[in-house]
Amino acid sequence: MSEFKLHDVESAPEQAKPILEGSLQQMGAIPSLYAVMAESPELLEAYTKLHGYFTSTSFSAEELTVVWQTINVEHNCHFCVPAHTAIAHSMKVDPELTEALRNEEPMPTAKLQALHDFTLSVVRKRGFVDDAELEAFYAAGYAQKQVLEIVLGLSQKVISNYVNHLAKTPVDEMFQPFAWTKKA
Repeated sequence: MSEFKLHDVESAPEQAKPILEGSLQQMGAIPSLYAVMAESPELLEAYTKLHGYFTSTSFSAEELTVVWQTINVEHNCHFCVPAHTAIAHSMKVDPELTEALRNEEPMPTAKLQALHDFTLSVVRKRGFVDDAELEAFYAAGYAQKQVLEIVLGLSQKVISNYVNHLAKTPVDEMFQPFAWTKKA
């Protein structure tokens, strides 16, 4: 079995270097996920752009966290659950919400539960949700815009979750305090 290369700024293809340098400036490190993705600068750029687009949607920090972590946990992503736990902390999301998501427990509000349930249904049913599920989502206070924004978040998470599965991406030291394994 061949291991995926973890690039740094020096070893990365030219097109990936600006993103890795930006990560060093912003976070003081290059996350292992970026180091793996750098092998395909196009993938790394797509992922970072999708992340930027998703964080500028109509969702609050709590709602972004619900969408991300619902998908991460469902996909059993050993890397993204800890990474998004750290991100949630940096966004001042209530740790109780993060722990509920990590442990597949009920959400603290009916609206966040509706977001969690609908996101999970989109993932599990590959978008083939039924009208009753859509109506329940709308009844919770969401609209078609948020349905489409979930698809955007899912697009970002499919990229990172699948890359992490394929590459067995090591969890960075900065995310180690939030290490996670899916409940049996």
